[in-house]
Amino acid sequence: MASGAGPALAHRSVASIRSAPLQGPPGPSTPHTPNRNIASAYGSPSTIRADDDVVVLELGSRHIRAGFAGDSSPKATRQCGPEDQRRVGDFRSWQAPRRHAGLDWAPEHEFWRYDLRDVDLGLCQDNLERVVRDAFTKYLLIDSRPRRLGLVLDSAVPVPLLTAVLDTMFNRFQSPTISLMASSVTAAVSAGVRSALVIDLGWAETVVTSVYEYREVKCTRSVRGGRLLLDALYKTLHSLLRENNPDSDSDDDDDDDDDESRTISFDECDDILRRLMWCRPSASKSSQRESTQLETVEEQDESEAESLQDVLQVGVTNVPINSTNPPSTLEIPFEKLAEVCDDTFFDPSVEQATFDDHELPIHLLVYQHLLQLPLDVRAICMSRIIFTGGCSNILGLKQRIIDDLKAIVNKRGWAPVAGKGVDQLRNNPKLQRRPSGSPTGDGPTSPSEAGDDQETASRGAADTSHEHDPIEAKVARYREAPPQVHGQFRVLHSLGSWTGGSLLCQLKMPAMAIIDRDVWLQQGANGASRPSDIDVKAQQRQSVTTGGYARGGGGHHTNWTLGAWGYL
Repeated sequence: MASGAGPALAHRSVASIRSAPLQGPPGPSTPHTPNRNIASAYGSPSTIRADDDVVVLELGSRHIRAGFAGDSSPKATRQCGPEDQRRVGDFRSWQAPRRHAGLDWAPEHEFWRYDLRDVDLGLCQDNLERVVRDAFTKYLLIDSRPRRLGLVLDSAVPVPLLTAVLDTMFNRFQSPTISLMASSVTAAVSAGVRSALVIDLGWAETVVTSVYEYREVKCTRSVRGGRLLLDALYKTLHSLLRENNPDSDSDDDDDDDDDESRTISFDECDDILRRLMWCRPSASKSSQRESTQLETVEEQDESEAESLQDVLQVGVTNVPINSTNPPSTLEIPFEKLAEVCDDTFFDPSVEQATFDDHELPIHLLVYQHLLQLPLDVRAICMSRIIFTGGCSNILGLKQRIIDDLKAIVNKRGWAPVAGKGVDQLRNNPKLQRRPSGSPTGDGPTSPSEAGDDQETASRGAADTSHEHDPIEAKVARYREAPPQVHGQFRVLHSLGSWTGGSLLCQLKMPAMAIIDRDVWLQQGANGASRPSDIDVKAQQRQSVTTGGYARGGGGHHTNWTLGAWGYL
């Protein structure tokens, strides 16, 4: 009995020890990682980033910017050049370079052109694939997994070129959906406004676009851009080289291709343009400054005044040129650079009647654009002017455009008709129209009555005071609306078109042109409908889900559109 009771008591004692709570502090134990319950809806963090990231691409004539949606700046800015297009067995770096003058040297540094007659679309696709793949692998550090894409490009890109770009992204990068965004709208978004007048001083041309409530209202263009400026700068530098080297082999100034030993390369000419180009202030602004300077005289040291005058009189910088054979140092006057900029963008020595519609100076182009807008759109856009493009970084160019634009408005107003007859009508009070309510009598009028008639004629309906409305005053008291600035010229700063596209993709804003890969492979560009044939509300409901852009099949996207790009 004792032998049987012993094990039973021992078993009970062990059970009681395990079930009893610990009275003292716990002893040391092996550390362990607690179990984490990760829901199947999310998966791993890398899977979340791969599904949510939208790659934003901005396609320009010479540059391509790439980055993730939500970033403030692109992670990669790639450009096209002849050195980037070399293949195995290309010995051009050991051979004598072939120089080009004028418009012949630009196509090697461009991705595409608006004029597609001499453009090889297959070569454009290969260059685009190489640059985008290089940006993905070296800068964005992403794999070849299919990712949604947002394209920021000009709304005037031709449909064949747009088709080549979409084929490249759908077939070679397997993007499930591509959203098209206009560069002018994204520039307005990055500036924080809904309406703006976007002046794009780009490489190929200057584009003035009026954006009203995130929609492009009107678009006008001029051939005065960076390419024309670079060609004019090349001719000026070439003439300076001939002046500094009169013993050159070629004596004919018109034949630039024969003198290859003195020709400046594209890269050096572009570098001089970026570093030294500047623009003179407006003539109206300079006259006002001179008048104000005559009124007040500031005291200064004579030595400082003499040194300042010497600098202004000399105004020459020495630039080393390494592309010539042999290399030389070129003395470039600053006045020459200002003349090149004035002749390219403004051309003040030529009358306005001699310009074509597509070669207007920039200030006249902006004035004609604003003149053709509706009154309410003009009042909103003229107070939200945004400058973009590479040429907008030229020193003094933006202020010169605004000053010349103000001078035209102060002189002509917003009258659509101009000429000698209009000036005579404006300056002669006898030719002014009488108001409709004034009596038209044949008898003589007294001087007091004539003065009253002139006073009533000068006072329009806009000057009359409105009656007090107590209901409107009570509503305005509780209305929290910021005052809208309109009717005056004002320039806003924008973070760029790429930043606006990044913001739109991050906020999951539906675009009017969302193209699905399956639909594109089935129908191509011919399956796109006109924007007027699309139900906007139905398209937004089908394009947006709780997780962002939906991957719909062909049945959900029977009606789709290329947006503003479908009109070309």
